[in-house]
Amino acid sequence: MKWVQITFSPTGGTQKVADILTESFPGSAEKIDLTDAQADFSSLYLTKEDFALIAVPSYGGRVPALAAQRLAKITGNGARCAIVCVYGNRAYEDTLIELSDLAGQTGFLVIAAIAAVAEHSILRQYAAGRPDEQDRQQLQDFAKKILGALSDDAASPAPLPIPGNRPYKKTGGGGMVPKAGKGCTGCGLCAAQCPAQAIDRKAPQTTDSARCISCMRCVARCPEGARKLGGALVSAAALALKAACSTPKSNELFI
Repeated sequence: MKWVQITFSPTGGTQKVADILTESFPGSAEKIDLTDAQADFSSLYLTKEDFALIAVPSYGGRVPALAAQRLAKITGNGARCAIVCVYGNRAYEDTLIELSDLAGQTGFLVIAAIAAVAEHSILRQYAAGRPDEQDRQQLQDFAKKILGALSDDAASPAPLPIPGNRPYKKTGGGGMVPKAGKGCTGCGLCAAQCPAQAIDRKAPQTTDSARCISCMRCVARCPEGARKLGGALVSAAALALKAACSTPKSNELFI
């Protein structure tokens, strides 16, 4: 059996959750990074003997469109998988059910689903420091239960009771486009690592707002801390989400 970890994690929160889960799996996992704009995902094939962990963040209650497009190019070939959506303590809404549908459409057999909390990628005061040690222990317990399910020889497990709605909620507009400030040295790291290739490599101070997915990788990776969102915009968003994000949410397993 080959273990495969498929993640879309622009700022690292989803990757942390995925790594905690795969640490409990025997052997090392092959890592597939859906944020890699240069990768040929159509060349990736799994077999019925393989197992994949597919993890994405929740963007406004949906799977990020770019992650969905790249996941759709991978051929699951009946490989069993666990799906994971990671959210910043507000709500994941239709993300998990949409990810289940996407995985099934590309040939994976979903045997488990997890909703996990990690630090909000934009409003970092919400779920700050998560996943923490308590989350780690809970996620490792989830992983053990998933390994137990893998030993079940059932060819067609019963459908999972995954929360969410079909049709999915409408996607919201992005609009939160980070800008380079005076501290930008033009090093181009943000452009090279942008999942959507929205930043001009020759002029990294320029961002294509139509392509930007507001993932905040450029903010997280800038060595000078020069890329930021407008303060008024962040303050307004923080106020709008305060009631929904202030009470700590729990991780959930569906199996």
